Amino acid sequence: MAWSHAIFGLRSRNPLAIARNRTASDLTRRLKNLVYGTSVVLILTFGCFYGTDTRAGIHQWVIPRSLRWIYDDAEEAHHAGKKALKTLHELGLHPRERGDPDSKGDLSVEVFGTTLQNPIGTSAGIDKDAEIPSALLGLGAAVVEVGGVTPYPQDGNAKPRVFRLPLQRALINRYGLNSEGAESMAMRLRERLRQFAYRMGYGIDQEAERTVLDGEAGVPPGSLVQGKLLAVQIAKNKFTPEEDLEAVRRDYVFCVEQLARYADIIVVNVSSPNTPGLRKLQDVEPLTEILTAVVAEAKAVKRKTKPAVMVKVSPDEDSEDQILGICKAVRDSGVDGVIVGNTTKSRPDPPKRYILPAREAAALQEQGGYSGPQTFERTLRLVKRYRKALDEEATTPEDRTTTIFASGGITNGHQALQVLEAGASVAMIYTALVYGGVGTVSRMKREMRDELA
Repeated sequence: MAWSHAIFGLRSRNPLAIARNRTASDLTRRLKNLVYGTSVVLILTFGCFYGTDTRAGIHQWVIPRSLRWIYDDAEEAHHAGKKALKTLHELGLHPRERGDPDSKGDLSVEVFGTTLQNPIGTSAGIDKDAEIPSALLGLGAAVVEVGGVTPYPQDGNAKPRVFRLPLQRALINRYGLNSEGAESMAMRLRERLRQFAYRMGYGIDQEAERTVLDGEAGVPPGSLVQGKLLAVQIAKNKFTPEEDLEAVRRDYVFCVEQLARYADIIVVNVSSPNTPGLRKLQDVEPLTEILTAVVAEAKAVKRKTKPAVMVKVSPDEDSEDQILGICKAVRDSGVDGVIVGNTTKSRPDPPKRYILPAREAAALQEQGGYSGPQTFERTLRLVKRYRKALDEEATTPEDRTTTIFASGGITNGHQALQVLEAGASVAMIYTALVYGGVGTVSRMKREMRDELA
């Protein structure tokens, strides 16, 4: 019987013990889950804020190098990076400049009647078909140039057509203005504008589009961001003979007809080194005729504010007569500004004591336009010469307002300040962004502020 009571007594105590053990076990498990879950949320939140901040070191030291390692072909790396940026922007996870560093106005500059947040821009070629203008604007630049776009679709030159010189942080490209065509870009920009109108509560119809285009939304109709501008670069088709000036004029005018409504600036490209005969259009007579037609069409756009017109010139046509001729065409046609310059056919000497690797030596023999830090000094000299020539060509005080954007070899804030002091209003980058990553603009502006302090 004692044995029986012992057994039953033991059994009578077990349910309480088991319940207590279960309660303690459940509490421990819940606490662990809470800690694990909170840790995951904090890590993901921190990772999201870190990864979407242009100042994050991963954007400078990891991603650009990874793309070069994964993709041997530079054009494939470009497309991969652009696709990733587009996808991340659609998901709201794109890199962006945090903290609104431009709010103080210490880098602001007046351009075409707009007070830009800062004097940094990104050049055409990064976004040839206007697939990611909003994502690029989010990186901190105040001017984003898309294109170059041609009237009708064209494939450009045969691949491979982009070559890296990583130790020089330079590129050689012979894209040949590959483009989906003006109508395709116009549809994409129109859709972007209407989505903006819808988010602002204006609707998504033609009246909503007109509201934004006429400035009633309080933002420039191209960039759709206060204090920023969207430039659209246009060019002729490769199959349009440069000797047929009327056909060339029609090419440029067609692009303006399609795209001027959605642009703050129209950029006339007559300087690409990869389209045969294009640079011949920089001669005074054809250039004046083309620019006059573009200016007239831009002024006729059905919008309250008209887009400014700029011409992008070559760094290779740099004789005194050539510069004076271009400046005369700019004045006579009523163009608002000049972008100095483009990629160059020349091959700058590598830095002193520089041992050229075999692969880079081979790449230097490729045809195409060279871009990179080695072109900066030439750009700086050209900006000074164009500023002087444009001012001397002016016949009225208003003519002296011709704006210059500098493009070529600019890689840091100090160089940006140098071209601004030389007479430019905006410093534009391309190759620096390829090698420096999406944080390049933020980094340059920080360097400018440090130097000005």
